[in-house]
Amino acid sequence: MAENIPLSEKRSQPPINVGEAERYGSIASGVALILAAVVRRGVGGLILGGLGAAFIQRGMTGHCALYESMGVSSAPRKRHGVSGNIGIKVERSITIRRPASDIFRFVRDSRNLPRFMKHLERVVAIDEKRSHWVAKAFAGRVMEWDVEIVNEHPDELLAWESVAGSPVPNAGTIRLKPAADGRGTEVRIALEVCPPAGMLGVLGAKLFGTSPEQEVEDDLAMLKQVSENGDDPAVE
Repeated sequence: MAENIPLSEKRSQPPINVGEAERYGSIASGVALILAAVVRRGVGGLILGGLGAAFIQRGMTGHCALYESMGVSSAPRKRHGVSGNIGIKVERSITIRRPASDIFRFVRDSRNLPRFMKHLERVVAIDEKRSHWVAKAFAGRVMEWDVEIVNEHPDELLAWESVAGSPVPNAGTIRLKPAADGRGTEVRIALEVCPPAGMLGVLGAKLFGTSPEQEVEDDLAMLKQVSENGDDPAVE
């Protein structure tokens, strides 16, 4: 006699491989595409409507067939910074003619970050390890999240990650070492960011003309300018 197995157990559910923030972004994008389809109509409207429905399904189910085929996932893991391996990764360096101790004291004070990170409007320290970041977004919007320092070696290394539930999962490190010519300090910044709408957000950033690589280079150039202006940036 065949075993009576509930129907709900017979059907295998596809794995959730899309993070919560990205799911919301997919639903919002799907709705926008469907609205655009209504306005456009015709063959183009049908295509937009189909894409919109696919994005909504992606957000509702939390499953992306493309991610599954690529072996990636943005669903939450133990690490809070950037889940999976789909984030934007940027690494740049610059030489600053100041001692590593001065630069470290400056960047360690989270209130100084908006002075050289142009996308930040303000940073408010919560305690010794955590801070609240407010960043500029497109169309005059702002986004906010909390960040925690996860590794620290005075005058050498500072590493941080966004906390769980952040709308902008991100992580970063600042490494300091003596410059090759013995004058000043080589500052290397590595950032990893997962846009709110996942890979769609990556494409959107490119379409809006935002270059993460250029932004990091500009931030380093500003840090160099602030650090080499003749005053102690840690005191400022």
